[in-house]
Amino acid sequence: MHPAPSIIAFTTFSGLGFGLLFWLGVDPAPPGGWVAAVFFFIAFALAGGGLASSALHLGRPERALKAFSQWRSSWLSREACVAVAALGLMGLYAAFLIFGGLHVAPLGWLGAALSLLTVFTTSMIYTQLKTVPRWHSRWTPVLFLALSLAGGALLSGRVGIALVLILLSGGVQIWWWHTGDRALAGSGTTLGTATGLGKLGAVRAFEAPHTGTNYLLREMVYVVARRHALKLRVIAFILMVLLPVALLLLPFGHVLGLFAVLSHVAGALIARWLFFAEAEHVVGLYYGKHQTV
Repeated sequence: MHPAPSIIAFTTFSGLGFGLLFWLGVDPAPPGGWVAAVFFFIAFALAGGGLASSALHLGRPERALKAFSQWRSSWLSREACVAVAALGLMGLYAAFLIFGGLHVAPLGWLGAALSLLTVFTTSMIYTQLKTVPRWHSRWTPVLFLALSLAGGALLSGRVGIALVLILLSGGVQIWWWHTGDRALAGSGTTLGTATGLGKLGAVRAFEAPHTGTNYLLREMVYVVARRHALKLRVIAFILMVLLPVALLLLPFGHVLGLFAVLSHVAGALIARWLFFAEAEHVVGLYYGKHQTV
């Protein structure tokens, strides 16, 4: 699919923000005063800013409030409802900490659980799509949650936990790439199955369906060269996993910690761009854009 900047920012930054909110919510000895205010400001800016950026991808942004009305059937609507609940509870939890010096642990636990649930609902928006075999995998929610927890641990200064989770998320990312590369072919979807003519033999298009572009080609079909994708994967993995781990293994310092965060975020943005750019929507078969063998 076409990697729109707003969707890349939304899925990356909201995941980091809700990951940070999770760790703040489960912290048995959370910070207070202005230190807590800084951490919660960063978390809300990332989570809220990421969610707000998603509205830029809507055809009618002024109708964004209607996204809350379809929670029975839509993962997008469920995400909106759970996100508001998570932000509301964590806002209340933060207010008690910052202004009252009170640690209401159950409130933090519930807010942390809803924060992770928000990330899960975001991942399910893509996981549910059978028309994108690369996304239609049990590993897609695992990838989103792993990156959210790893990034949140890094932002919250939990060096030991961040080291482990960054390495684990890197392993999940490699496995997701590995299985995703075989997903379209493994789905069994071809031009023959799409037209119902496969039983007659190999099916190919006589000519292009039309001479111009359309919505499907703009939004659903995006082809990135395999050699470029491999280079970007290597760059993403180095920035997202290897460099932050190397920096965290050095004697801890705020400057090194900042560089580790920036490196991880840059790598996550590249990996998320690939998440969308490499997604082979089956409609691309109709236009001869994808190969299944």
